[in-house]
Amino acid sequence: MVTGGPTSARVDSWLWAVRLFKTRSQATAACRAGHVRVNGERVKAATTVTVGDEVRVRGGERERIVEVAKILVKRVGAPVAAAAMVDRSPAPLPREVYAVPRRDRGAGRPTKRDRREIERLRGY
Repeated sequence: MVTGGPTSARVDSWLWAVRLFKTRSQATAACRAGHVRVNGERVKAATTVTVGDEVRVRGGERERIVEVAKILVKRVGAPVAAAAMVDRSPAPLPREVYAVPRRDRGAGRPTKRDRREIERLRGY
C-alpha cells in the first residue's frame, strides 16, 4: 500500500521546511519563546500540525499567518515550500511608517522632552 506522505509533522520541523525560519533551532527557539501559535494556542516545538491548521508566527516587524496545505518534514525548494502553505498574512506596512526621526548633526544631546517624543514615535 502506497501512502501520500506523512499526515502530521512537528511544528518546528514544518516551519523550517517551508522556509519561515532559516534553521530548525531558530524555529524551536521561537516555539519555546511563545512566538508560535497553532489554531490560536501557544505550542511547544514537538506539537504536531496537520493539513488545515492555522499557524501564526510572530517575529520581525510583522506577524505571519499561514495555513498548512501540505505536510513537509524535510527542507525543500522555495516553489515547493510556497505550495505547502497558504499565506494569509496582512500586507506589510509601507517603509514610511518605520521612518525614525533624525536630529540635525551637531544639534547636541537631546533634551528630556526630545527623548520622550522620540520614544513616543518609536512606540516604546
